[in-house]
Amino acid sequence: MPGRLIAMPKPGHTGFTRVVKATEYSIRGLKSAWRYESAFRQECTIAVILLPFAFLLGQTLVQTALLIGVCLVVLITELLNSAVEATIDRMGEELHDLAGRAKDMSSAAVALSLLLVWVTWGLVALERLRAL
Repeated sequence: MPGRLIAMPKPGHTGFTRVVKATEYSIRGLKSAWRYESAFRQECTIAVILLPFAFLLGQTLVQTALLIGVCLVVLITELLNSAVEATIDRMGEELHDLAGRAKDMSSAAVALSLLLVWVTWGLVALERLRAL
């Protein structure tokens, strides 16, 4: 069929070796983010401070998971934001509207994930206070 794309298998590791390699790449990415991204370090520090309180504030396992989950969403979003920024910076220093838009959008994603933390933790805390 004309115009039909056929997916070619990706060369590389398969099976358990692929899982091991993917884990190595992920650890390398986390180390890189910690080393080069101050926002990631700050958000990790806040998460480490908040996580014990998730077990105190959450009245159910679902609430506790939600409190922990939104903290992880911030870290995930920051990693993606940093990846977008690194990719754009790799392309060059010239200003381009699309590059600026991509950086602004990924920054907005981080801001929304932080807002999600505030809202979630606030609502769980409010529910806890109402129960008293």
